[in-house]
Amino acid sequence: MKIAIAHDYLIQMGGAERVVEVFHDMYPEAPIFTTVFSDERLSNNLKDADIRSTWLQNLPGVKANFKGVLPLYPIAIRDFDFRDFDVVLSSSSAFMKSIQVPKHTFHICYCHTPMRFAWDYDTYMARQSKSNLLKSMLKLYMNRLKTWDAKTSRNVDQFVANSSVVKRRIQHYYQREADVIFPPINTSRFERAANIGDYYLIVSRLVSYKRIDLAIEAFKRNGLKLRIVGEGPDRKRLETMASPNIEFLGRLEDKEVNKLMAECRALVFPGEEDFGITPLEANAAGRPVIAFQGGGALDTIVPDVNGVFFRKHQVDDVLDAVARVEQHAWNVDDIIAHAHKFDESTFKDQLKKYVEQAYVNFLKGG
Repeated sequence: MKIAIAHDYLIQMGGAERVVEVFHDMYPEAPIFTTVFSDERLSNNLKDADIRSTWLQNLPGVKANFKGVLPLYPIAIRDFDFRDFDVVLSSSSAFMKSIQVPKHTFHICYCHTPMRFAWDYDTYMARQSKSNLLKSMLKLYMNRLKTWDAKTSRNVDQFVANSSVVKRRIQHYYQREADVIFPPINTSRFERAANIGDYYLIVSRLVSYKRIDLAIEAFKRNGLKLRIVGEGPDRKRLETMASPNIEFLGRLEDKEVNKLMAECRALVFPGEEDFGITPLEANAAGRPVIAFQGGGALDTIVPDVNGVFFRKHQVDDVLDAVARVEQHAWNVDDIIAHAHKFDESTFKDQLKKYVEQAYVNFLKGG
């Protein structure tokens, strides 16, 4: 099989981009098609990749404000040419699932979620500092985008969801079936610490739907130390909310993050995510997780084994979860063993076999 990889954009390095890293490791000769990428923010694992972008790459300021050209992405992806490939493996939470491929080319989409900003617009924008007029105008556009998104879901031959909740969304929004293969965790990056520190930890892009504000309010009240790793457009707002016991560390190198994870009392994961790789990374370092009881965390958190849930997005619920973490006697071996069930090697094996069998079925017309 001659394979191409496709991904929405390579501007930031989050969980979806880590999946692309593994795709590249599995298929190192496969070019990576994307709308726009940033050399400065590419991970070292992608530095040697054959990355092919669209004309959006040449627009002034697009790397700093890639969300500001939202209406242009559906136009830009029309220019991709996949005639030379047997299989296109797309990684998408936005536009790349909508690419058009020739009839002889098999398109398998590893879907992180149907585009959240369109299908769950009100939640996504609830804490964005935009004017009501702009929000209203954007909502009109999102209604059109949803129609386009549902229509172009037919361009995918086979969907693979990254979690049970995403499988249900694909079924609901696209009326398509999907199999579930959980995302990969590079557990070998992490080691348990000899000593545990006195702080809790958040590792996240600082955007409103991640609900970092909820964690800040909770730790303002209990006075415990909270360290926040990450950057994003919500940072200024969050910093104005914070008290002295809450520290913003910005973007850090993987080694620094690994050490912080291994020594934290627990990782705090307050948003509802499509899957959530970060909690399992903390588990791989031997630490428990405090997570909202929804989304992908339902597939990965086993209460009192590798973490605790809180049920509502309310400060009291978070405070109660922190108290339960402090009271519980955590078995580090059990936490690490749980994380290893999601190891990168398992993902590679599952996905490789899945792609090969799906392609055989495609050739047979099944």
